[in-house]
Amino acid sequence: MEDTNSLIEFRRQKLRELNEKGMNPFRNKFTPSETCAQAKESYEEGRPTKLAGRISAQRVMGKSQFLDIKDGSGRMQIYAQKQHLGDEAFQLLKTMDMADFIGIEGTMFTTKMGEISVKIDSFIVLCKALRPPPEKWHGLEDTEIRYRQRYLDLMANDEVKDVFIKRSQIIREIRNYLHDHAYMEVETPMMQSIPGGAAAQPFVTFHNALGCQFYMRIALELYLKRLLVGGMDRVFEIGKNFRNEGISRRHNPEFTM
Repeated sequence: MEDTNSLIEFRRQKLRELNEKGMNPFRNKFTPSETCAQAKESYEEGRPTKLAGRISAQRVMGKSQFLDIKDGSGRMQIYAQKQHLGDEAFQLLKTMDMADFIGIEGTMFTTKMGEISVKIDSFIVLCKALRPPPEKWHGLEDTEIRYRQRYLDLMANDEVKDVFIKRSQIIREIRNYLHDHAYMEVETPMMQSIPGGAAAQPFVTFHNALGCQFYMRIALELYLKRLLVGGMDRVFEIGKNFRNEGISRRHNPEFTM
């Protein structure tokens, strides 16, 4: 396996070449017409589309090449033909690396294998990735790296993204259920003068303006009960608690209640 530093330098050289050609390798404006998932859902043969995504696979076969790009909604296969795209653009596309972001314009079609794809008419570099992503086939297997660098975990393991999506959906449904039953959502202080509501060790901080110690909350209920005393009898909160205790893959000192 190539040394990581040499891979980074190789990518930096490509970055310099893009700059020398007068191309902006870090564009801040490109507006896709739809997401990859939306393009597949509304598929029509020959329909024009405009997509953006991160390159996750690339296969060059002579005068044509296939790429996979991924956005937040899913994956789309991209087909480029040298004769159609032009020699200069085709060669530039060949030099793209895994994890580079590109924006493409083209037309929808279906391959002989039955896969919905886009034949590109043009493309631009949106963001040049200077660090190589985790190896595709083996993914990210180091547990320590997975939990300390979650962005790499998300890049390498699609099932991890599904966990994030499901968590968001669950919290949304809980919130909708409570709203539908006439509960009002509130926010209570995260820094408290006295820790309470649970038998747990708090995180301690110091408030410079007040000149005293505060504690990150370990439970929501104390301030919710004060609201009940004040006459607000149907309230709820979904927020962070902090407990200065053990840590593991199943026990996080910062969690949502």
